[in-house]
Amino acid sequence: MKLRRQTQGATDQAEMPFLDHLDELRTRLIRGLLALIVGMVVGLVAVTQWDVLSIVQRPIVEFLPGGSLNFSNPTTPVIIILKLSFIVALVAVFPYLAWQAWAFLAPALYENERKFAIPAIAAGTLLFVAGILMAYFLVLPLGLRILLTFFDDQLIPLIMVNEYLTFALRLMLAFGIIFELPVVLVFLSLLGIVTPEGLAKYRRHAIVVMAVVSAFLTPADPYTMLAMMVPMMLLYEVSVIMTRVLRRRRQEREAERTAAGEGSSA
Repeated sequence: MKLRRQTQGATDQAEMPFLDHLDELRTRLIRGLLALIVGMVVGLVAVTQWDVLSIVQRPIVEFLPGGSLNFSNPTTPVIIILKLSFIVALVAVFPYLAWQAWAFLAPALYENERKFAIPAIAAGTLLFVAGILMAYFLVLPLGLRILLTFFDDQLIPLIMVNEYLTFALRLMLAFGIIFELPVVLVFLSLLGIVTPEGLAKYRRHAIVVMAVVSAFLTPADPYTMLAMMVPMMLLYEVSVIMTRVLRRRRQEREAERTAAGEGSSA
């Protein structure tokens, strides 16, 4: 089995042996893992020096008796530090991880399509951070307000720090990943896996999938589900528009090359 490398204007496509492709994948994964390890070291310093825990728990403080979270296991503080360090590391090295993913997949693109690398990585990073910020400043506070006001006159919340962090960090990471939808769909379009017509045709199916994903990744309340589903639908429509624009530009370039070739042969 061989995977093809594409080059602009080439009639014969160089082939890349499958084992070499696996070796390249291993190299990219190792580089990404080493970057995460370095990021973890930076994250440990950030968590201990900048009190990241206070930032993360800020949305829930007003709902807690005494204004503090609880823990029942002596190892919990260490686990919390490691969790927060990983999140800081993931955000810090995300552009590098995106670059490694792009470098691995770039051989499947034409040369003139590889120029989208820097804009795609920049857009992906901004969208990832935007998703996290939306979850932190908008979805998480309002979601907690809805969830913690049920029977608030009869029940006193005793929330464990580990459980809250799992809930909050999962929600923020989910929004960060969901916001990558346009970048993923545009890249799949460049590879020829999806088309604007296909995205438009299966829009209703995509909405059903979005609803299922939103229900799975968010708490039980309808607010947080809609808060994730609506941006996904908007990002999907943006992806359809972008894939149409990119295909139109590709067709224009191909027409220009064809015209130039006919002119030179004449």
